[in-house]
Amino acid sequence: MQFDDDKPLDPSQVEDARASGPRPGGGFGRMPGGCMLPIGGRGGGCLLLILAVGAMFLFGIIPTSFTGDPGEQGDPGGQGGGQAPSAPATGNLAERCKTGADADQSEDCRVVGTVNSIQTYWRRALRDGGETYRPAKTVLFTRAIETGCGAADSAVGPFYCPADRRVYLDLTFFDTLQRDFGAEGGPFAQAYVIAHEYGHHVQNLLGTMDQLGRDSRPGADSPSVRLELQADCYAGVWARNAVKTGFYEQPFSQNDIQQALSAAAAVGDDSIQRRSQGRVTPDAFTHGTSEQREKWFSTGYDSGDPQRCDTFSGRI
Repeated sequence: MQFDDDKPLDPSQVEDARASGPRPGGGFGRMPGGCMLPIGGRGGGCLLLILAVGAMFLFGIIPTSFTGDPGEQGDPGGQGGGQAPSAPATGNLAERCKTGADADQSEDCRVVGTVNSIQTYWRRALRDGGETYRPAKTVLFTRAIETGCGAADSAVGPFYCPADRRVYLDLTFFDTLQRDFGAEGGPFAQAYVIAHEYGHHVQNLLGTMDQLGRDSRPGADSPSVRLELQADCYAGVWARNAVKTGFYEQPFSQNDIQQALSAAAAVGDDSIQRRSQGRVTPDAFTHGTSEQREKWFSTGYDSGDPQRCDTFSGRI
């Protein structure tokens, strides 16, 4: 993936919270299932427990039920009633990430360029469908972060918080994706994950999440699986249309797409369960199988049409 060297970047869409460090309290976070572990740690049995019961948090959504009702959270993103003015980028992103040439040289700036492209696409796509797109910031953090959905740490992976309409990303996740889950890695694997999270933002804006209510039950045919597969499809749709946003010199190569497919397969529920417990338990699925995740990303990429991402009708 090669950015257009002369394309201006908008670093205000990415907030760098890494300098603030983890929240107070000794550097430990409570994970789903009651597991306590050093933030950023990899400790044996605890990691397996995260893999077994925390699959829905291995990039996806941290639901508002994680801490409470979104109405109690307010609108920290400042976007509930319309688009808020952009705040200055922090962590020197504004100085370092000015053009596509910077995105080709720096991981931080590549995130900025990817987010810029994704949001440019969805602004146009939703406008064409008669909807209004409201931007969502990506927040870069290290180890732990306080969000509109409550406290989270790096072990949950990248996630979207509906309560504050932000994407949260610890870049060390991509090392974990390769080391512990066997993904190929690479720049486009990162782009796929970010695009998946913005797929959840689109679902939030379109009311898809509201239609599902609080039905977060797991299972192979569950609403949560269908929601995640649609986000995969939306990621593929963006990938097909990314060059039209002006941030990339040319369409993505087959090698780029393979990086995305490898990442999607690595975090399929069946793949994670085999690694963590040695067997597959469909009743506990929250994201879909490796095959399903690859299929729906490919459906979005092959069609380039978000209307083809209806994972809620028929079989998946």
